[in-house]
Amino acid sequence: MGRHWGRTGRYALLLVAAVVVGFPIYITVVNSLLTPQQIAHRPPTLFPLHPQWGAFAQAFTDAHLGLYLRNSAVVTVSITVAELVTSVLAAYAFTFVQFPFRRVLFFVCLATLMVPMEATLIPNRQTIGDFGWYNTFPALIVPFMASGVGVFLLRQAFLQLPHDLHDAATLDGYGHLRFLMRVVVPLNRPIIGAFGVYAFLTAWNQYLWPLIVTDSDSVRTVQIGLRQLQSLSIDQINVIFAGTLLAALPIFVLLLAFQKQLIRGLTAGAVKG
Repeated sequence: MGRHWGRTGRYALLLVAAVVVGFPIYITVVNSLLTPQQIAHRPPTLFPLHPQWGAFAQAFTDAHLGLYLRNSAVVTVSITVAELVTSVLAAYAFTFVQFPFRRVLFFVCLATLMVPMEATLIPNRQTIGDFGWYNTFPALIVPFMASGVGVFLLRQAFLQLPHDLHDAATLDGYGHLRFLMRVVVPLNRPIIGAFGVYAFLTAWNQYLWPLIVTDSDSVRTVQIGLRQLQSLSIDQINVIFAGTLLAALPIFVLLLAFQKQLIRGLTAGAVKG
């Protein structure tokens, strides 16, 4: 009986947490389908009886959100792919390849995690200017093509693999690249997928760096576009809500598509036997 009530209490707590987290999202959806006059009405409207879909079209056209979304997609996909490739290769090298100063280099890689981004903004900005990359896609992509978090996370996952696998693969004539692609990556697909989602979310939500290295809508990302949406007059507040939903939509789709990978990656190693 006590176990039953304990389970009921946990479900009730999860339900309350879901309502607390989901209610702001629901209100954003509702407000995007209302007119500005309906949004300002009190008591507030909690369900749109006559939804107005024009705010989404206006956000795409008048506010140029479609262009910002395209730019963010190009930058985010490029950064995510680059971080996955460099992190997998570096983690494999730190795990299975013997070379001089391997431990020292790994600690240097870890030390980069302790340097806040704000401390590197000015040097990176000067480097981008010296390369002539200001207001270009390389300025938004190249500084984030490698990740200390990814190297550390994937190395810890690769260390869980029995070294007998590597020895057996070597006896079968597998080289490093073949062993990586046919054994290491398939066995660590959940944690690699989880890191890919993390890299995507981090790149998609960047605001400060794109703001200081771009000045043209042709390369600016969606987070800057949302900031410019806020400059609209109050009689277009529904467009702001619609733009916010459009900017968040790829994140929701990604989380739904990789939900199983995320759960398996986050719980990997939590249960033994």
